[in-house]
Amino acid sequence: MTLILSVLLIILGLAFFSYWRFTTRKQSGSKYPTSLPSLPFIGSLLFMRNHKLPHVFFNSLQEKYGSLYSLKMGPHYMVIVNNHQHAKEVLLKKGKIFAGRPRTITTDILTRNGKDIAFGNYSPSWKFHRKLVHSALSMFGKGSLAIQNIICREAASMVETLINFQDNPIDMAPELTRAVTNVVCSLCFNSSYKRGDPEFESMLLYSQGIVDTVAKDSLVDIFPWLKIFPNKELDMLKKCVNLRDQLLLKNFSEHKEACSSDEVNDLMAALLNAKLKNQQFQEVGLTDDYLLMTVGDIFGAGVETTTTVLKWAIAYLLHYPEVQKKIQEELDTKIGFERQPVLSDRKSLPYLEATISEVLRIRPVSPLLIPHVALEDSSIAEYTIPKGTRVIINLWSLHHDEKEWKSPDTFDPGRFIDEHGNHVYSPSPSYLPFGAGIRVCLGEALAKMELFLFLSWILQRFTLETTDGTLPDLEGKWGVVLQVKKYTVKVKLRKVWQSAGIRA
Repeated sequence: MTLILSVLLIILGLAFFSYWRFTTRKQSGSKYPTSLPSLPFIGSLLFMRNHKLPHVFFNSLQEKYGSLYSLKMGPHYMVIVNNHQHAKEVLLKKGKIFAGRPRTITTDILTRNGKDIAFGNYSPSWKFHRKLVHSALSMFGKGSLAIQNIICREAASMVETLINFQDNPIDMAPELTRAVTNVVCSLCFNSSYKRGDPEFESMLLYSQGIVDTVAKDSLVDIFPWLKIFPNKELDMLKKCVNLRDQLLLKNFSEHKEACSSDEVNDLMAALLNAKLKNQQFQEVGLTDDYLLMTVGDIFGAGVETTTTVLKWAIAYLLHYPEVQKKIQEELDTKIGFERQPVLSDRKSLPYLEATISEVLRIRPVSPLLIPHVALEDSSIAEYTIPKGTRVIINLWSLHHDEKEWKSPDTFDPGRFIDEHGNHVYSPSPSYLPFGAGIRVCLGEALAKMELFLFLSWILQRFTLETTDGTLPDLEGKWGVVLQVKKYTVKVKLRKVWQSAGIRA
């Protein structure tokens, strides 16, 4: 009992010392962002209790604290960025200064202590690691035509499956996930899954477990010492990561045995080949774990993010059938019925491209970008930002800024169309769906290809309708990505395809 009391007193003492040091430091004459109320040890946690999703809540706090404000998440000092001027200063102008990543319990479990690219801290080895992946993708890529063929193959398979479910309520999520998974598997492992494959079903379960538990600022991430206590979420994360690693290790071992400098058929082989040929790989300390976590990044994030955007896109098309009809009219006029869409058609289908852009704006996959960490004392605008500060870019605020977007809560693809009817990628500097700068999403180009081809193939053939008039929920479910709550849809082969007797 005395020992426990002593430990508690030490913890409280350290907390008060940390709080005192922080508050006295702020009195040095520097200008700091306005702060939420903060208490010793727990920081601002008591003042953040509400029913809103975090990105929406942070957005609402601007009314009281301004577009740049701070808070303490337990012992961690955090700054929330809600406008594009400050965001671009962090991501672009001072990208290297703010390129750090925080270490948390859940992300360490996911990444073998930060050995990936997304959550790995900025360092010479991280820079080499990212450069290596770019190089490996180039070695394997063989241009967009090879990737296009892979995506179209999976689109054709998905279309054939959907034909068999016509007019019946169906949850499209598993089919969308399988299609996207097979694209990533082809790139990473030169393999794919058939419908109902037990390994694929297992992957669905562990992927969902990871999304539900990692990087959510749970209490164990805020107070790491809590890991000594029983924690169901942490146990689930460990179990899911273990299942993921079994799959990665199986493919890694097979590739290692078959590794040949003469033949590179997928990303895993390209990475192994680069390791054999590049002496610097060993010099910067990149082990096999880094290769595994690299593929884990691409395999995990690449599937979850793209699938989530597709689910949001379909949800919005159900809410706005006039948008769906306009896309189909564009497809009929520009593509016709004798062939399927290909990547070179993107310029010919500006309204479809604009719809994808609007989905990425109104429901960004990661509304709070992965936290950045200041690697040295710096500033954002006129505000002092101490070394070690965690900086959160609230992408939701950027994409719903009334100063930048007319009626930002309204779904309107037309905002991405210019007066000549052309697609405009970024009508506002506040549009950053994939982030920017040093930490910009590695999978941006692939994601755009998949979104265009999968949606164009589906909408060319099918009309998507609600089940019994029930529309999908558009609020979303909080996680490492903003997930869509489960919904069903009726998939109907369009009359023009029925009359032509065409199946796929």
